[in-house]
Amino acid sequence: MSIAENVQALQRRIERAAESANRSPDEVALVAVSKTFSPDAIKQAFEAGIRHIGENWIQEAEPKIKYLEALGMQPVWHLVGHLQTNKVKTAAELFDMIESVDSLRLAEAISKRASKRVPVLLEVNVAGEDTKNGFSPADLPAALASIAQLPAVDVRGLMTVAPQVEDPEDVRFVFKRLHELRDAVGLDELSMGMTDDFEVAIQEGATMVRIGRAIFGERPLVEGK
Repeated sequence: MSIAENVQALQRRIERAAESANRSPDEVALVAVSKTFSPDAIKQAFEAGIRHIGENWIQEAEPKIKYLEALGMQPVWHLVGHLQTNKVKTAAELFDMIESVDSLRLAEAISKRASKRVPVLLEVNVAGEDTKNGFSPADLPAALASIAQLPAVDVRGLMTVAPQVEDPEDVRFVFKRLHELRDAVGLDELSMGMTDDFEVAIQEGATMVRIGRAIFGERPLVEGK
């Protein structure tokens, strides 16, 4: 199937998942995660109706952003990968939203080095996995109280990466818990759900889903990444 056909099929799945939870599909933004895929693949996705693009690495994203700009295409660019503090200035210039703010130190660096107010999501390690970044649910309220005082950081919501499982029902509790945390701290956005579990995430309130494989196909292997 072509990228355009994949996008159409995915949008139908999003519609069905939303309707099953008595939600409007318009409440869910589809973020196409294009890590390791070519600028032309992103162009095809944009032409198929995608308006949000997620990238993991600044070095890889920069030429893609410039390529689409030269074509007059201006999607909303999301940084969805881990951000090092020494790359904050560049990230704030390139991306429209940083979804992966996982520490107070990183938020402080963004506020100090950004030349504009940056929309961000706070990453929460709901399942407590040692291999994942993010605030613990217990630490989130205090961290948010501090981050909310930073002048150049605009906290829009929460993000999480659920554990990889065969049955997406096994991670429903992760999405449900993030929704509860979001409501408790009074934010709007919930970025949760990927190719293997996005339908459950939508049923539990996701306002953004981050999809790569279901749009672009299997990710090409990149040495060192």
